[in-house]
Amino acid sequence: MGLERNLQQAKRIVVKVGTSSLTHANGLFNLQAIDQLSYTLSGLVNEGKEIVLVSSGAIGVGMGQLRLTQRPQSIPEQQALAAIGQSQLMAVYQQRFSLYGQKISQVLLTHDVLDYPHSRANVLNTFDTLLSWGVIPIVNENDTVAVAELDHITKFGDNDQLSAIVATAINADLLVMLSDIAGFYNKNPQKYSDAQLITEINEINEQTYQAAEGSGTNLGTGGMTTKLKAAEMMLAANKKMILADGSNPSIIFKILNNAAIGTLFAKK
Repeated sequence: MGLERNLQQAKRIVVKVGTSSLTHANGLFNLQAIDQLSYTLSGLVNEGKEIVLVSSGAIGVGMGQLRLTQRPQSIPEQQALAAIGQSQLMAVYQQRFSLYGQKISQVLLTHDVLDYPHSRANVLNTFDTLLSWGVIPIVNENDTVAVAELDHITKFGDNDQLSAIVATAINADLLVMLSDIAGFYNKNPQKYSDAQLITEINEINEQTYQAAEGSGTNLGTGGMTTKLKAAEMMLAANKKMILADGSNPSIIFKILNNAAIGTLFAKK
């Protein structure tokens, strides 16, 4: 018998949206999806929810601006694309959220900020203040300064894990991860037509990781493995995570009404 979701009472919620949900295959903005996301999150704030948005897409948007079809491999090029894309991404968010009267803010993080007690306290105080004001913090990794050579010091690695780190740090009740897949399957649905969606996972083990083969689009950095790592963090903190299809972000309303959508990661 499945675990009752009981998500209606979740007050502090982190929503993570991937590059594939924000942009088209050519790297240009998916304005319909961004508008639905802005409408949905603004509506949740109006209901009294505290919402944090962890948004990928800076490098993908930068690629679209320069009409690049392949993600560059060099760090300086990726950082330059992030610098281009982040400003464009925030400009579109500002425009779309303002349509619904919702105030937003930008929070760019590197790993060391949350590792050191003094800076961590400052960041968490900032989150608490913004949420108390009804402002949505839009979080991304500060890609222009986080580099692979200093991976263990500054870089989170991907926004899937960043979203779980933020969710556990601010003591969020729920992490909603919107992706280009409807949830977690027993095998890769892109390869196997008989793959079945698993609606509930209470424990992540070696078999779970073995089922998580393959990766997402060429615009993002995360695959199913990074989503499982994020889910592990949430389970370790005794929190819940939902993995669901992000093509229509308004499904968050249904998720919070306990509809059987996506995959729920939660301890029994």
